[in-house]
Amino acid sequence: MSRCSIDHSQNDVKQKLTQQQAWMPSELQKRCQLFLSKPLDQETLNEVFHLLKKYDLASETEREERNHRLDQLFG
Repeated sequence: MSRCSIDHSQNDVKQKLTQQQAWMPSELQKRCQLFLSKPLDQETLNEVFHLLKKYDLASETEREERNHRLDQLFG
């Protein structure tokens, strides 16, 4: 994932999840929603946003990598 200088709000990240959830495994969607219901630092919000960005256009391999990274963030 490339780094971006834009800070994304928690609401931005939730909106991005809503846009991409049709392409995500349902369990991952649920875990992501729960994760985003908690206060998060800016670095984490930016990382989750960029993992979700263009998720629908990612290859299957890329989606698996993103899913793995999201799982790591969710703990």
